[in-house]
Amino acid sequence: MGTVAAVLAAWWLLTATQVIPPTRFASPGEFWDALRQVALTGYADARLHAHILHSSKLVLLGFAVAIATGVPLGLAMGWSRLIEALANPAFLLIRPIPPLAWIPLAIVWLGLGDAAKVLVIWFAAFVPAVINSYAGVRSIEPHLVEAARSLGVRRWMFAREVLFPGALPLVFTGLRLSLQACWTTLVAGELIGAILGLGHVLYQAGLDLFPAMILVGMVSVAVAGGLMTAALGWLEGRAMPWRAS
Repeated sequence: MGTVAAVLAAWWLLTATQVIPPTRFASPGEFWDALRQVALTGYADARLHAHILHSSKLVLLGFAVAIATGVPLGLAMGWSRLIEALANPAFLLIRPIPPLAWIPLAIVWLGLGDAAKVLVIWFAAFVPAVINSYAGVRSIEPHLVEAARSLGVRRWMFAREVLFPGALPLVFTGLRLSLQACWTTLVAGELIGAILGLGHVLYQAGLDLFPAMILVGMVSVAVAGGLMTAALGWLEGRAMPWRAS
């Protein structure tokens, strides 16, 4: 809290003394006025809660699809040499491609609607999910695998009792990275062809040369992303109670 208070005090001082011109960076008062405007009367075709809900919906959709596809693929590649040999060459080809490079192709395939944005968000989250799930399996202690085999544990029980729990810490690390990538990519995706969302707020505020509203959009993204990250951290604690203890 002390750090936050110091940052707020420095912000007020630098803008009040015009060390930073108001045309470059909004003052706390201007920020508050812009926040009230978008929250109460609306900006960029909607009020703030509608923009946040729309952006959050897109993030959650892309994130959910990335979990459903990336985590199983990473676990399978980490456990099976055959699956790794089949999937890894294709994955290594698409891995270096920046998520934003998929925007033109997503528009060609799916148009300017939300589906194109979900596709780009999915790809941004998919790569970290695969990499960390794969690393999670490879990080399992070999003696645990040997002990399970010596006890004659069946394949599905091994996956449920040894493979998945052992990989879970790095899986959640990948999910945190994926969630961060989702928000970064969402804002960039909403800068193009969006009619709603926090990225649209930032785009419109940039066109209007409205620094205070730009700052409101940035802070809204930070708060929404922070709340989702906190929720993921709570879920991680519930999924791995032995780490919390």
